[in-house]
Amino acid sequence: MSDVCSGGIDTGFAQLNMAQAAILGVVQGITELLPISSTAHMRLVPLLSGWPDPGSAFSAAMQLAALFAVVTYFRRDIIDLTTGSLSAIGRGNFQNQSLRLSIGIILATIPIGLAGIALSSWLNACGTSLRAPWVIGASSLAMAGLLAITELVSTHRRTSSHATLMDCVLIGIAQVGALIPGVSRSGSTLTAGLLLGFKREDAARLSFLIGLPAITLAGLKELWVLSHAGLSIEAWEILGVGLIAGSLSAFVAVWGLLRFFERMSAWPFVIYRAAMGILLLSMAV
Repeated sequence: MSDVCSGGIDTGFAQLNMAQAAILGVVQGITELLPISSTAHMRLVPLLSGWPDPGSAFSAAMQLAALFAVVTYFRRDIIDLTTGSLSAIGRGNFQNQSLRLSIGIILATIPIGLAGIALSSWLNACGTSLRAPWVIGASSLAMAGLLAITELVSTHRRTSSHATLMDCVLIGIAQVGALIPGVSRSGSTLTAGLLLGFKREDAARLSFLIGLPAITLAGLKELWVLSHAGLSIEAWEILGVGLIAGSLSAFVAVWGLLRFFERMSAWPFVIYRAAMGILLLSMAV
């Protein structure tokens, strides 16, 4: 576990070299947006490679890489939601689907926003027990089980264009689980979307759109914290390399996941998460 602190923040990434930062950036970018837990991989890859733990601050700041990918990929959806919502407000049409989905996304952000503020000092603290391999391994196994159950019971019939405010709120509540390392924001929201009966690709689309405000706030907040942590120029350069690599890989992850769910089920992710959980638990013994 990282033992590097700067201003009380876990900044283990400052120990990485540029190549390590780039590789971990790629891993973080891909796993941040797939339902397999980026935090688990940020612990597993350094453990297997003998590299320093990049720390929770690296994972939090890398939210901006995911933000770039999601905004770039869904730019048309975001523009349509924004213009449609503003137009509906101007006409006084509060039943407009774009406006309702926009409101739903805002409401879905409130639970994780409140929980994140309440737990921020614990989540990002140096040496926090939450980043222990056994915690992440147990979370991975639990989410593998939940995703498996969801695949068995979901109807896979609903489309994201018919998502209700309650759907968004429920997915937003599930998003709070992402604060537990190993759960995965994408994994928790995708599981909730499938449980509500959405088609796999539509559940993934809702997961990405609902996660936009939380990803934005988390990334910007972490940059603000790091800007007051007294980091060296070299540490900022290392973080920048990770962000660039993560942005490119995250875009590929978004594209790949949506294409994947057009033809496949979530069972490969269930198997992968279960195997990763077992590996992490075995390493913690």
